[in-house]
Amino acid sequence: MRKKKRGSPNSARGGERSIGGVRVTRPPLARMVRIHDLLSAGRYPNCSLLATEFEVSAKTIQRDVDFMRDQLLLPIEYDRARHGFAYTEAVGPFPLITVSEGELVALLVAQKAVEQYRGTPFEKPLQTAFGKLVSSLGEDASVSLHELSAAVSFHSAGIPRSQIEVFELLMQGVISRQLIEFDYHSLRARKPERRQAAPYHLACINNQWYLIARDEARQEVRTFALTRISAVAKLKIPFERPANFSVAKMLSGSFAAFEAGQTERVRIRFDQTVARLVSERQWHRSQQIRSLDQGGIEVTMHVGIAPDLESWILGWGNHAQVIEPLPLRERIAATVESMAANYRR
Repeated sequence: MRKKKRGSPNSARGGERSIGGVRVTRPPLARMVRIHDLLSAGRYPNCSLLATEFEVSAKTIQRDVDFMRDQLLLPIEYDRARHGFAYTEAVGPFPLITVSEGELVALLVAQKAVEQYRGTPFEKPLQTAFGKLVSSLGEDASVSLHELSAAVSFHSAGIPRSQIEVFELLMQGVISRQLIEFDYHSLRARKPERRQAAPYHLACINNQWYLIARDEARQEVRTFALTRISAVAKLKIPFERPANFSVAKMLSGSFAAFEAGQTERVRIRFDQTVARLVSERQWHRSQQIRSLDQGGIEVTMHVGIAPDLESWILGWGNHAQVIEPLPLRERIAATVESMAANYRR
C-alpha cells in the first residue's frame, strides 16, 4: 500500500482529495503538520512566510499555531530574536490518529456501508461524519483508499425511507431519557394513533431502523418501525430505564425484529434447489442443520412465531416446507392458498 510522503510542501498544499467518492478537505491539518516539521527542524517559521507558502492569510496561520499550542498542548513560543516560532522543548511525532492497515480497510468497509443510504435523508450526515473521521488521519496513514474502494461494495433493495429529523428526535429521547409522543401507523390500522412512550433503544435490524420503547398506555415494551413514526415531540418528562433491560435478551428468541415472549421448536425442510443457499447463512443462533436424502436439508430453530419468520419461510416459495409446529404449518398453508386464489381471479 502506498503512503504519502510526510511534510512535503506539495502534499501540504493539497486542499481536497476524494476517498470512495467522499470529498475530504484537509488544509488545516496539513498546515499544522508542516508547521510541526519546521519547528522540530529548528527553522523558526513565522506567520508571513507560512502564509506565503500555503497561500492563506497570516491570521489563518496564527490560528493554526494557537490551536497547536492551546488545544494540542504543544510547547510553542515566539522567539523575537529569530523572528519566528520555536519549540521550547523536544517534541515527538505530531499528535495524530494512527491506525493500522487493517483498521483502514475496516474504515473503507464502513464508508461503503454508508453508500446503501444514498438518496435517503441519512446520506449527507453520514458522508459528513465519514469525511471528518478520515480528515483526522495523519499523512503517514493516508494510504490510497480510492484504489481499494473497488474491492468492496454494498447493494440493498428496499431501503427504508427513514426521516433524519425523526431519527434525531428519537435519539435525543433515548440519550436524555425523556418521554416522547409520536403518531404511529401500524400495519393493520387505517390511520395513525398517537402514542406516548419511554424510548429505550434504537436498533437497525436487516437494514430497517426500529425504536424499542415502553408504551405508556399499554405499559409494555414494544418495537416500532421508524418508517411508520411521525410527528415526534419530546415531553421533557424524565423516565428511568430498568437496570435489567437488555436488547439482546429481549430479542434473543426473535427471528428478526418482532419480540417473541415464548419460543417454539420450528422445523423446516428445504429441497436441493435452495439447500446450499440456506445452509450458507446463520439465520438464528439456535439453528441446527441436518442433511436429507436427495440433497435437501432440515433446519431446526427454537424461535418465536412472528410475522417476520412467516415472511422468511414464504420467501423460499415451494422450496420450503414447515414440518412443525402444526399451527405454523397450517398458517403458512392458508397464506399460500390465499395467494393462489388471488391469481385465479
